[in-house]
Amino acid sequence: MPRATNAPARKARRKKVFRRVKGFYATQKNVFRVAANKLRRAQAFAYEGRRLKKRDFRSLWNVRIGAAAKRLGTSYNRLIHGLRLAKVELDRKVLADIALHDPDGFARLVQLATR
Repeated sequence: MPRATNAPARKARRKKVFRRVKGFYATQKNVFRVAANKLRRAQAFAYEGRRLKKRDFRSLWNVRIGAAAKRLGTSYNRLIHGLRLAKVELDRKVLADIALHDPDGFARLVQLATR
């Protein structure tokens, strides 16, 4: 009876890893054991990075809103509180965009919030 290997599945598994690590440096792209470990780490960092990106953007939006509010003579927390009391339901992403691209519109929002 001939010896049975798992060659097709083994080749497919390796091919999948090598496709993903294309562009990595030196041994990390052409030695399977190293490439598989490097890929595992890269995927873990990418997963974490997708979550950190959300945190970073919210922080950026808060800074932009705060800076625009300060220019108009109020603080970030007073503005957010005033908008909530005025029942203005704009999220921070939209507020930051308005502050950046439409200063007059943002000034009207600040007036609405500081009544």
